[in-house]
Amino acid sequence: MTHHADHPDDTDRGADPALHARPGTRAVWAGEHGGFMDRATQVPMVGSVAFGYDDLDTWYEVATGAREGHIYGRNTNPTVAVFEEKLRILEGAEDATSASTGMGAISAVLWALLRPGDRVVSVKDTYGGTSKLFTEFLPDYRIEVELVDTTDHDAIEREVARGCDLLYLETPTNPTLKLLDLERLSAAGHAAGAVVVVDNTFATPINQQPLALGADLVVHSATKYLGGHADALGGVVAGRTELIERIYHYREINGATLHPEAAYLLLRGLKTLHLRVERQQHNAQGVAEYLEAHEGVTVVNYPGLASHPQHELATLQMRGFGGMLSFGLEGGLDALARFFPRLRFAHAAANLGAVETIVAPPATSSHVECSPAERAALGIPEGLLRYSAGIEDLEDLLADLDQAFAAR
Repeated sequence: MTHHADHPDDTDRGADPALHARPGTRAVWAGEHGGFMDRATQVPMVGSVAFGYDDLDTWYEVATGAREGHIYGRNTNPTVAVFEEKLRILEGAEDATSASTGMGAISAVLWALLRPGDRVVSVKDTYGGTSKLFTEFLPDYRIEVELVDTTDHDAIEREVARGCDLLYLETPTNPTLKLLDLERLSAAGHAAGAVVVVDNTFATPINQQPLALGADLVVHSATKYLGGHADALGGVVAGRTELIERIYHYREINGATLHPEAAYLLLRGLKTLHLRVERQQHNAQGVAEYLEAHEGVTVVNYPGLASHPQHELATLQMRGFGGMLSFGLEGGLDALARFFPRLRFAHAAANLGAVETIVAPPATSSHVECSPAERAALGIPEGLLRYSAGIEDLEDLLADLDQAFAAR
């Protein structure tokens, strides 16, 4: 978020032709028509902590937001600003700001917008770190949090109607791949006067645009699909200018700033977001169909399967079904512990959305912060394996699964 007093609308920003392009073109070109130093074709990584001025008047105008520019790296940075602008355009938002991690972005949203006495409604299947904020941190500040069964939309609407200042949604959920009807629940949230926030990390802006479905804010762990190469941490939130300004102000004072080198790497990754997501969801579909037909598998969670309870919603709400799935093995946790180390084309790691396939049980990844009892309460079995499909050849991934099953 470049520091300025007014946030011009897209008519004023119309010099950027990517505004009206398709998602793949936006991922490559959005935010990159401003002209860079020495006519560089790529966004430079500006590592300077401070930005100097020759006269006090200009410096003061930038410092007070009357003129665009940068003062100090904790607040804004030219490389980071391009990353934020690209995400703003990809999500169709009025504005965007960033943070050093995905949890930094989520935390900034909650701490900037909530006050003692407020009430949050969310679902039981949110990411483990988010769930910890809801169950461990917010209640200490007299912020009430009600977590509802994720697929019970009637129950969510009832809780929202009882009073709600912030409705926090995640779809598809991590790691159970459940879906929430964003249009329906956004309408319920607004009827109660709530700010509606959606974690769009799994879907990415390529497959889903929550703001177009009624949400006020959309958040991403940019570490995952947006960067795509598992080499940069980052978070981003996009939405209405009024809300983004409050979140940006909290983040600039709190200090969880996105590093310009990370922004540079995330921008590089975003160039291929569209291509990566297309290949990853092609592979995920093939793997899910293979697993569903395998006798050693007890459950497969993937929205692209006709057997998924919310497959119809996925076809209506999403452009594609994404690269994430999860599955359970006959024999539970013991079988899982024997199975996943035998995979040759999959990192066993606490990450997702990268070009390489990655597998992880929630107990060591998405919900490592939670106890077994807490994971059980959230509906996450210990024997579940999360599978993030990479961009490898599908035939090799299926052969790899074959040999891992045979070796059990």
